[in-house]
Amino acid sequence: MTIIPDTSVSDTRGNMNTVALNNCQPSVNDIAISSKEYQAIRQFIYKAAGIELGEAKQALVTARLRKRLRHYGLSSYADYVALANDPKHLVERQTMMDLLTTNETYFFREKSHFEFMRQRVLPHHPPRQPFRFWSAASSSGEEAYSVAMELAEFFDNNSWSVVGSDISSRVLQQASSGHYEQRRIDGIPDAYLKKYCLKGKGVYANTLLIDEAIKQYVSFVNLNLVESQPQLGQFDVIFLRNMLIYFDQSKRQQIIDNIYPRLNPGAYLFIGHSESIKGMHPNLHYVAPTIYQKII
Repeated sequence: MTIIPDTSVSDTRGNMNTVALNNCQPSVNDIAISSKEYQAIRQFIYKAAGIELGEAKQALVTARLRKRLRHYGLSSYADYVALANDPKHLVERQTMMDLLTTNETYFFREKSHFEFMRQRVLPHHPPRQPFRFWSAASSSGEEAYSVAMELAEFFDNNSWSVVGSDISSRVLQQASSGHYEQRRIDGIPDAYLKKYCLKGKGVYANTLLIDEAIKQYVSFVNLNLVESQPQLGQFDVIFLRNMLIYFDQSKRQQIIDNIYPRLNPGAYLFIGHSESIKGMHPNLHYVAPTIYQKII
């Protein structure tokens, strides 16, 4: 997960009408953010999502939120934070969350994880027991669909399923569509491209659509991992990769405590190479770098 990448975002988010700018107001590009205002934004995203924004993110954060000030004709970041905290503006609260938690991923990221699944996990799965996989920080869906291709190769139809989740409703919309630009699909093996993907033509040239043959087994849900998620049930493998690094120690512990009950006995938890969960739970047994198994 990459928080606040340096890219532009359309200022047409949200469903509320745009408030006309007052000609007497300074240009929104000239509005500076105070230290107090930035701290309020940091507290907002920490309280809402558990994410710790460092001081170095101030310029990128303000660039993102500046577009929302323009949208509402506001003259300060304090006014925007107040609006986002107003119960009447829950849509804008989600928009702010989306802007500050944008993710980055790609197909078949960390090939060693997929090799481990093919060699060590899938062959030992109990027969006639459905296999459930959770992409816990799925972003725009590449990870979930990558795993779906692997599971479709190994299992019969109707014997497996994939759940993807993310705190950003915006990226989940793309994930649910299964529609991607071709420049983003380099990691997909050629055999899987031919078998599980449809090449766009005409107005959809240079794009790819995940085939319904596997898309039907993949679902996406908007949720916050710092909250308990018992409604999800339990899983045989959970990918929680490249996300924990954006949280402080207390929130990382809270996330692991919420993830652990979602693992079946003997199930596997995969994390990112720059992350560690050593000592966070006595029943999560280290198997290989970035891979843990639930032992009871």
